[in-house]
Amino acid sequence: STLMVPLIVRLVPLFVLFQQLGWINTFLPLVVPAFFGTPLFIFLMRQSFLTIPSELVDAARIDGASEIGIWWRIMLPLSKPVLAAVAIFAFQNTWNDFLGPLVFLQKNDVRTVILGLYGLMGMFADWHLVMAAVVATVLPMVVVFLAFQRFFVKGISVTGLKG
Repeated sequence: STLMVPLIVRLVPLFVLFQQLGWINTFLPLVVPAFFGTPLFIFLMRQSFLTIPSELVDAARIDGASEIGIWWRIMLPLSKPVLAAVAIFAFQNTWNDFLGPLVFLQKNDVRTVILGLYGLMGMFADWHLVMAAVVATVLPMVVVFLAFQRFFVKGISVTGLKG
């Protein structure tokens, strides 16, 4: 049900909460909620954990592993592809967020790159400079994707194998 509540509905209560915490004009309203995850990411992780065979968990319990040890040594390594997907999506959502920084960051010295790019589009009539700035803005996303791409390939190549 939390997937159905849009950000616009939650924006005013979030602003009031962050204002009472003294987080307005800091990067905390943008960074801290990203660490707690979104409902979509939690759902993806849950579905990934459900696909891990229970025989592996039972074998680890028989070997004397604790629940934290089972999670750390079995569940987490087998979930690297979904962890990579969640990391890429979380970075992309945070990096490309326009509305959050527009509302929570009111001073010019704490604006994000996306807001700076938007301001640059209005300042210059020379679109060559704007397109160069767009390429510079996209480069971190490409680097993050290339860094996590090997986990996707490994997850796809292992999917469907038996035994």
